[in-house]
Amino acid sequence: MNENMTAKMRRFAHALVALAAVACAHAAVAGPDIQHWTAASGARVYFVETRALPLIDIQVAFPAGGAYAPEGSAGVAGLTRSLLDAGIEGMNEQQIAEAIADTGARVGGGADLDMATLSLRTLSSDAEREAALGLTARLLSTPTFPPEALERERARSIAALRDALTRPDTIAARGYTSAIYGNHPYGQLVTIESLQRITRDQLVAFHAARYTAGAASVAIVGDVSRSQAERIATRLTDGLPRGTAPAALPPPQMPARAVRHIEHPSAQAHIAMGMPGISRDDPDYFPLLVGNYVLGGGGFVSRLTKEVREKRGYAYSVYSSFQPQRVAGPFEIGLQTRGSQADEALKLTQAVLDEFVAQGPTAEELQAAKDNMINGFGLRLDSNRKILDYVSMIGFYGLPLDWLDTYPQRVAAVTVDAVRDAFSRRIRDENLVTVVAGGDGDSAANDAGRTPAASKAGHGN
Repeated sequence: MNENMTAKMRRFAHALVALAAVACAHAAVAGPDIQHWTAASGARVYFVETRALPLIDIQVAFPAGGAYAPEGSAGVAGLTRSLLDAGIEGMNEQQIAEAIADTGARVGGGADLDMATLSLRTLSSDAEREAALGLTARLLSTPTFPPEALERERARSIAALRDALTRPDTIAARGYTSAIYGNHPYGQLVTIESLQRITRDQLVAFHAARYTAGAASVAIVGDVSRSQAERIATRLTDGLPRGTAPAALPPPQMPARAVRHIEHPSAQAHIAMGMPGISRDDPDYFPLLVGNYVLGGGGFVSRLTKEVREKRGYAYSVYSSFQPQRVAGPFEIGLQTRGSQADEALKLTQAVLDEFVAQGPTAEELQAAKDNMINGFGLRLDSNRKILDYVSMIGFYGLPLDWLDTYPQRVAAVTVDAVRDAFSRRIRDENLVTVVAGGDGDSAANDAGRTPAASKAGHGN
């Protein structure tokens, strides 16, 4: 490492130390001032100016997640994103890595169901900032997807998937996703076969169609002015095809009630129960969010933990969650238990859910949940990176700019009746799907045989 690069890395480390020192100051801010505009390229830009540290955090998001993969090519979104820094016009992978190190920057990101992102953290000083931005713009606009890098990443992905498919938790998660989403884009599962079919031409085509300025959302947080932020957004997106946002994803159809067992020689049964839940802009978002804290999202204070773990000892961990997406992301209750007691654990979990849907939380439970969520809210904004994640989410999903400002008030406004009403309408017994993977290695379960609740209907993925 040369002396110049060492100095840059030292400056970056000092900035990170300073970040920790001012965390409390950030925590006191209820919500940052988000400025928004549309760049000449067509990209939507969301900017928060903060001068506490000589750093800039940037995230560029595209509707290029797994749900947008063409039929039969599940995995193309992840491979496209992972190979953005494997080669660009005029630079190979090693040269890109060295250039990133020379600037002292950090480049990251990833892909999920809805989006693919490229993130950048850089010093705000002119030389380092401009070098990092120039390289990042090229990563976005001119990736070459070298064939040898594709083969390497394909092999790595296949090896990781083969290993994951030996584990009952992965099997349960995949079986659950398939069961609740069916043929919906959210139900596309990456398989060894789909990975083997992906070609370099498909990566090039997916990048050209999905990584466009007209569909991009750029979040910028840090030590720059509005005019500098405007130039940053333009520089990052000007080299992209103009394009437009893709067609809206269809809402998923609600599944019919079902219980499925997937055999696996593990002593522990991994259980997932639920259905499609809520979107990011769902009108029931806050009643369901607060209610879920009481049901199973609040850790040791939740009903599911008290009833399933503490009183009965059926599971070490049990939870419920809503995972909001562009359209209805999953509502899921998850737990692991011995195969011999899977049926009893399921019956109890169902009973706790049924009671909560019918009656909602008590006034005391609801107030405790709201107090915890509101009092802990500042910790969600105690660093530039956390602020960036929220600003990027607000921008990508088109949420109101005051979403962070109004979060505490909207949580505080939730009532027992609102929770009960939302859960009774949205969590319907006739749509509840349960997947049980494993537990077949528990000798007691094998001796007792299987009950209808853990039948082999729907076996496999």
